[in-house]
Amino acid sequence: MSNPRPQHLPAIFGLLLANLFWGLSFPVMKALIFAHQRLVPGSGTWFITAMTVAPRFLLAAAVLLLVARRHLVRITLLEQWQGLLLGLTVAGGLLFQTDGLQFTSASVSAFLTQFYALMIPLVIAVRTRRAPSAVVWLSSVLVLGGVGILARFDPRAMHLGRGELETLLSSVFFMAQIFVLGDKRYGANRVLPVTFVMFSTQAGVFCVMALMSAPQPAAVLVPWSSTMWLGCTVLLAVFCTLGAFTLMNRWQPEITTTEAGLIYCFEPVFASVMALFLPGMFSRWGGFSYANERVTWQLLAGGGLITLANILLQLKPPAKPA
Repeated sequence: MSNPRPQHLPAIFGLLLANLFWGLSFPVMKALIFAHQRLVPGSGTWFITAMTVAPRFLLAAAVLLLVARRHLVRITLLEQWQGLLLGLTVAGGLLFQTDGLQFTSASVSAFLTQFYALMIPLVIAVRTRRAPSAVVWLSSVLVLGGVGILARFDPRAMHLGRGELETLLSSVFFMAQIFVLGDKRYGANRVLPVTFVMFSTQAGVFCVMALMSAPQPAAVLVPWSSTMWLGCTVLLAVFCTLGAFTLMNRWQPEITTTEAGLIYCFEPVFASVMALFLPGMFSRWGGFSYANERVTWQLLAGGGLITLANILLQLKPPAKPA
């Protein structure tokens, strides 16, 4: 009997690789923020956020235009629309996640950001009027428990203030992005044109934000003179943006939306592993203090639960992408 979903296994590995690249982005962005604070002292948080995000999407869009321009001719209306929706949903998620982090702890933010793993099966249940299976519910709970342990989430530290509400709102935007990618109406769209429109949209949003929040207009040019800042920005653009989002846009439509939401929860696991050795390397490069993290029981237990949840989901009978 032939496999009814021959692209399923490559899709799993493709999305895991995307998660690895996103995990890399956390220590790189943290180092970039340290570098920016040294280059432009007194910058506001919105300006630092915009100057951390805008260049990576700007460079990624430029690279796509340069190396894949023959694939970008005659972009269809559906490709433009999907790319625009993806760009706006990711931009909204990043915006509210970053602002919310200023009003709550990192552990609460990490936990609430991944809440789409629980919201996705709920939305699908409402749309299809069919309750998710026990395995889906169990996997969702295990994933949230794993993320909570990994982030050292303390329920006593959380209250529904501005930070928590904005972080939950960011999770809604990220969930919307996952649904847009899984929408069958866009099944015939080409990956590269959609990704190009997506990157261009995000670059436009955050470039405008950088110009509006800059302490003075010339401040947007200062970081580009730093080798350290440029190096981190290129890493973000090539691996964490061009690589990760192209993999996501290519492979997520091959699996179910619920499955994708759970796989994306591997991101904090990879981020925690990267934080074991990359901060020290960036510190020596940039001349600032950014300590490596240590292997803890939280990393092993949280990563183990997230892995177990995804293994359980893979043992289910195969379902068509939805």
